[in-house]
Amino acid sequence: QVQLVESGGGSVQAGGSLRLSCVVSRSIFSFNDMGWYRQAPGKQRELVAQNTRGVITYADSVKGRFTISRDYAKNTVNLQMNSLKPEDTAVYYCNGRREGSDYWGQGTQVTVSS
Repeated sequence: QVQLVESGGGSVQAGGSLRLSCVVSRSIFSFNDMGWYRQAPGKQRELVAQNTRGVITYADSVKGRFTISRDYAKNTVNLQMNSLKPEDTAVYYCNGRREGSDYWGQGTQVTVSS
């Protein structure tokens, strides 16, 4: 069974930074896609950043501020978030896709105050 465990969420003021990490219970080489999604209260879950076999995609709202990276040695996917804004407040979820299945972490809360 594949498990994804996020960490690194918290509360920061606008303009601050946070680094989210997602540890995967098996080699991330086996995943076609690894990414981060977020869901704010009353809104649908949306893609934040994704790495598909080396091709990286960002939501327009986070381009230039967020960076997704993979650490293959640690089976970890990271999301560096800089210049945070109140509208970045959401629960952030790690996602991995392999062999037609989606795997999700439990989510980590990010709260940005103005």
